[in-house]
Amino acid sequence: GGTWDLFRYPGIRSDSDMFTLGYNFRPWTDTKMLADGPSIRNYIEETAEHHQVHKKIHFGLKVTAEDWSSEFNRWTVTALNEETGEEEVFTAGFVLNCTGYYNYDAGYTPKIPGINRFGGEVIHPQHWPDNYDYTGKRVVVIGSGASAVTLVPAMTDRAAHVTMLQRSPTYVASVPEQDLISKNLRRVLPEMLVYRMARTRNILLQRTVFNLSIRKPKAIRRLLLAAARKQLGPDIDMKHFQPHYNPWEERMCAVPKGDLFKVLREGKASVVTDHIKNVTKTGIKLESGDWIPADIIVTATGLDLQMLGGAELRVDGTHVNLSNTMMYKGLMLEKVPNMALVFGYTNASWTLKAD
Repeated sequence: GGTWDLFRYPGIRSDSDMFTLGYNFRPWTDTKMLADGPSIRNYIEETAEHHQVHKKIHFGLKVTAEDWSSEFNRWTVTALNEETGEEEVFTAGFVLNCTGYYNYDAGYTPKIPGINRFGGEVIHPQHWPDNYDYTGKRVVVIGSGASAVTLVPAMTDRAAHVTMLQRSPTYVASVPEQDLISKNLRRVLPEMLVYRMARTRNILLQRTVFNLSIRKPKAIRRLLLAAARKQLGPDIDMKHFQPHYNPWEERMCAVPKGDLFKVLREGKASVVTDHIKNVTKTGIKLESGDWIPADIIVTATGLDLQMLGGAELRVDGTHVNLSNTMMYKGLMLEKVPNMALVFGYTNASWTLKAD
């Protein structure tokens, strides 16, 4: 379930390298650094089957409440069977929540003036229609994060033109598509050893870049902008890739082999940095007075945050307000006994912290 099963938009892929996003006990054998969604889903399913985990999972249940009783030293977990509509109840001495922090029922869409007047289709990437045909269409992707920089190059294969409309720029870094070092080492070394070497190498590289970004932000900013400028060429205005913050004060976007830069250079896509004044029937009017024609608007505007999968948490009948509760090491909650949750890193692969 989760992200790699639900998200089916064009080009869906990880923005973390698979040698650190993969499980530490099962090697990622593909050479792709940033893997596509279906490949990651297969990797998870094959791992679950190999370890017979799927036999221990109750599928199709939505947890609605978790209640702790101090009198009985016991959790009661209530779940809804979404297929039958029946309620199912489980009891446990300990509960571990592995639900991530997304609301998988709906993505985040801000209030966009006039969006209801738009004559074309408005799609959030989290709810991409099956086999959707955008051939020959003018597409505007609103956003500047991981979903937007993935969608833009992926949709240029069939769209007439794709425009990325952003309020402010994000740091975009090009990364290799293939791990050639691991590819060559596999010829002479065991698979698991090659995987561990790649994993160690990438962890050290990520930590180094992050630490340097904190200690030497101006130097890292110059390097990132110089690399982007080189890939964009002379015809693309660098203002669209010059954030008003230092590297790693917000998440950085990674693009394999600079695919976003390539489609911008070739004129298949363009980027606009501006604010939306309102949406008309045939496009988007901007605060600057410019107008972008559109047949399709994709709102790559983020995800709705939600803890515990939306379940209500109660201790001895009293509701626990998570936003007012101290979390210890991203693992345990203040005054909530016999319960833990898995919350990953914000500047490295989630799986590393989960491990």
